[in-house]
Amino acid sequence: QVQLVESGGGLVQPGGSLRLSCAASGFIFETFHMSWYRQAPGKERELVATSNRLHENILFADSVKGRFTISRDNAKNTVALQMNSLKSEDTAVYYCNARFGVTEYWGKGTLVTVSS
Repeated sequence: QVQLVESGGGLVQPGGSLRLSCAASGFIFETFHMSWYRQAPGKERELVATSNRLHENILFADSVKGRFTISRDNAKNTVALQMNSLKSEDTAVYYCNARFGVTEYWGKGTLVTVSS
């Protein structure tokens, strides 16, 4: 059974940091592109960052460049999103995504709230 389980979300003050983690099981992790998406209230889901099968780590959202880092550990079947200098506009539900061709899996998401 495929599972993507996110953890690490919570409430943080502006300027703070959080590290999200996604634990994957039930598929061949190292062959999949792993990504983090987020969906803010009233907005569409957006792609934040991807760590592809070639271990190229790409940040897609301009708003997070220089602040967020994605990393994966194929030995542990995990992908992480380190988020620094958090802003109120980073408030969203963050989702872990695994993709290989047309095969795609999603986690249930973890809520990140940036507020003083």
